[in-house]
Amino acid sequence: MDYELLFSMVGLLAGAGWLLLVLSPLIPTWSDRLAGYLLPAVLAGVYVVIALQPNETGGGFGSFAEVAQLFTAESAVMAGWIHFLAFDLAIGAWICRTARAARLPFWFILPTLPLTFLFGPAGFLAFILILGATKLRPTAKVA
Repeated sequence: MDYELLFSMVGLLAGAGWLLLVLSPLIPTWSDRLAGYLLPAVLAGVYVVIALQPNETGGGFGSFAEVAQLFTAESAVMAGWIHFLAFDLAIGAWICRTARAARLPFWFILPTLPLTFLFGPAGFLAFILILGATKLRPTAKVA
């Protein structure tokens, strides 16, 4: 299998998804459908095919040493990369949907998108902190 070509293809798919998320205030329905469900599902399907490839290097998930050994196989590295792409995109889409439902201004959460793309859990944490901080703000009461 040509992993360089596959790497480029899944990168383009994920990149298209992230572009849709940045444009989500303009096209929320299409962003939700494509970046939130279709593209992560396609990436997940590719992940399953790659993850089922035989791993000639051994390794496993029982210890750090086994995980390190597992990731000496190109197929495992590719599966891991696609795993990151799929889940980070799904979390980015969830951030956009959740922010829209909470009526947060898009510019509040925009910085969390590249953070999620590059450092998944850090972007998720940043969004959770923003969401929590906005829930704590006082609301005006109508007399």
